[in-house]
Amino acid sequence: MPASDRALLSGQCPGLAEYLAWVPDPRNRRGVRHSLTSLLMAAVLAGATSFTAVGEWVADAPPQVLAALGVRRDPLTRRFVPPDEATIRRVLEAVDADRLDAAVGSWLDARLHAAGQAAGHGRRRRRAVAVDGKAVRGTRHASADGQPVHLLAALDQRCGVVLGPVRVDGKTNEITRFAPLLEPLDLAGCVITADALHTQREHAEFLVTGKRAHYILVVKKNQPGLYAQVKNLPWRHIPVASRQHNRGHGRQEHCTLKAAAVAAGLAFPHAAQAICLTRQIRPLDGGRWRTVTVYAITSLDAHQATPAQLAAWIRDHWQIEALHHLRDVSYGEDASQIRTGSGPQAMAALRNLAIGILKTAGHASVAAACRHHARDATRTLETLGLRPA
Repeated sequence: MPASDRALLSGQCPGLAEYLAWVPDPRNRRGVRHSLTSLLMAAVLAGATSFTAVGEWVADAPPQVLAALGVRRDPLTRRFVPPDEATIRRVLEAVDADRLDAAVGSWLDARLHAAGQAAGHGRRRRRAVAVDGKAVRGTRHASADGQPVHLLAALDQRCGVVLGPVRVDGKTNEITRFAPLLEPLDLAGCVITADALHTQREHAEFLVTGKRAHYILVVKKNQPGLYAQVKNLPWRHIPVASRQHNRGHGRQEHCTLKAAAVAAGLAFPHAAQAICLTRQIRPLDGGRWRTVTVYAITSLDAHQATPAQLAAWIRDHWQIEALHHLRDVSYGEDASQIRTGSGPQAMAALRNLAIGILKTAGHASVAAACRHHARDATRTLETLGLRPA
């Protein structure tokens, strides 16, 4: 990686340069004229949603910003010669997007671990990571079968930061990409939450034995035997262990959770408790109550997690849907016309990196942070830890 990138990324984003160095440059070394890492980072922080927007941001950046970003000068005129849209497009469509995803996710994971250690949490709460998939709908027109690019991602529930996405192509599915997604991450002691698709025995063994983590997995009829076992437990005779009342997003909700020890009687690896979560939901403007019952299993026993914690982790799993909404609204991901090669996945990785940096820098609203950076190009340098030249 060029020295200019190392200088840029050694500020408020320590170690990022080393992680990004894992990603091979797809260009011929003889033809490399531009260092793209810092430019793309700065442009995405400013809210760039497409190759065109990135190129426009670079073209409009003032000289002191371009100098700080390490943009080359013409040897004769001494004027800055930033990369154009075509160069940016060509590189991102050819980059190894899986390596970029792994680098971004591993760096964000390491940064969150470092932040937790710096805070000196003696009795910090157990970390929770949600796993869920998302289709990039705008890419469906470019595929031969009309199917959009599908990405499986892991999200830190506490801070809403993506720790790593992987692409799910037409030759595989989310189940086969579960372990590759989580393998690079340090998950010791964490609890992993996932929907019913990932309630797989191989996943449970991988998490508990391979990663020394715990799981909370939803149980539905895709596992008919397991579903029957959990549903037929004597829930009517098991007392409610946790009650929660929530109001927001246009509705009111009453949740109750029951938990039963099943370590000796459930045919699923490392299962310690079965869970029955009942949600009563009604719109704030009135209407009838709707009742939803969700069953789940967990490797956490009653001494490792309280019922209230179990309920909170199940509820917070759906924060990953809020992230999907954020990427669609603030970054226009579903409407994106980037369809070729590694472009969709690479841009998604850069969006995740930008969101992670903005959230860990203390910005409560990513949309407001993008507008803040777009109004003054030098603010992106401040966030990245670089002074204007």
